[in-house]
Amino acid sequence: MRETVIVEAGRSPIGKRGGSLAWVHPSDTLGPVQMEVLRRASIGPEQVEHVVGGCINKVGAQAMNIVRTAWLSHGGPEEIPCTTVDSQCGSSQYALQVAHSLVASGQHDIVLACGVENMSRIPIGGDAIAGTKAGMGKPISRSYYDHFEFINQFEGAERIAEKYGITRADTDRFGLESQLKAKQAIAEGRFEEQIIPLEVDAFDENGERTGEKITVTRDEIPRDTSLEALAKLKPVARENGIHTAGTSSQIADGASAVLVMSAEAAERHGVRPLARIVQSVLVGCDPVLMLEGPIPVTEKVLADNGLSIDEIDVFEINEAFASIVLAWQRACEPPPERVNPNGGAIALGHPLGATGCFLTTKAVHELHRSHGRYALISMCCGGGLGTGTLIERV
Repeated sequence: MRETVIVEAGRSPIGKRGGSLAWVHPSDTLGPVQMEVLRRASIGPEQVEHVVGGCINKVGAQAMNIVRTAWLSHGGPEEIPCTTVDSQCGSSQYALQVAHSLVASGQHDIVLACGVENMSRIPIGGDAIAGTKAGMGKPISRSYYDHFEFINQFEGAERIAEKYGITRADTDRFGLESQLKAKQAIAEGRFEEQIIPLEVDAFDENGERTGEKITVTRDEIPRDTSLEALAKLKPVARENGIHTAGTSSQIADGASAVLVMSAEAAERHGVRPLARIVQSVLVGCDPVLMLEGPIPVTEKVLADNGLSIDEIDVFEINEAFASIVLAWQRACEPPPERVNPNGGAIALGHPLGATGCFLTTKAVHELHRSHGRYALISMCCGGGLGTGTLIERV
């Protein structure tokens, strides 16, 4: 296995539902991010050997192979292959795992991992809904029910809260902490180096182009709130549930990319690595609760590398719902101040197929800001999967 390094990582600003990126074609969100990450690394598009990216709802504007559409739409050479993968919420983190595997195995020297999702135009489950309405069948077969109960992620999060004894007060407090950490990160300019500004068409409230251009430079989702305000929000799943819009990941639009190279190629091209990929994992877990994946991921990564939880300096655990991170914390007992130090999806948004590389970008930059050594990135995924990446600052 060859040593594999991350040489650049960047992301778009994360647009809010109905915000500046809502009517922008996903290829015009992802394409500029792909190209700017390469430019920042002084690597030409023609030097990339494979582009692999994540996207969940591959219907409408995200149908076909959106990663290749984005690449070709923004000047990528036609000779470079592009692939779109789906591991649900962990799609772009799995894309990074594929990139890692391609480089570590010696098949390629330079691979671009990335991801995109426009949730404003194509809501979660949009592909399943469209297919069902078109008479193409439902995504879950009758035979599945012979083995497992099928529930949605909202119910899964509620059941996890019950399993780990997590209360409404716990989730409200966690939601507030996410917002406060994001607010501090923004005030201190921690995201400025990782955000890639996007110049896009301006649209009116009906989704029609106005003929003007705007430049989007900042994340749109973070908001001011308080425990009192959070306590007044209605549950989003069960009538008596504990999760609300203030303690669940926010609908978002965005893209991200991570450039991976072999250590030898980085030296040959005169590129300074930011981090070494120590391990990439994808695990299966209970498909009913479905969102416990970060727990077995963490256990596996620590065991495989002979590390203790205290030796990890930065954790990026996706805040799909507050109970997911709280359950992981109770099971794995990390130092709490190292968990999502710049806020998570509750405050910044969860643009589905883009989130894995988004979290990796945050982790890489936070390691350098805080001078830490190791970071662990993990996500829960629909259907019972967990993605994980362990990186070491270099």
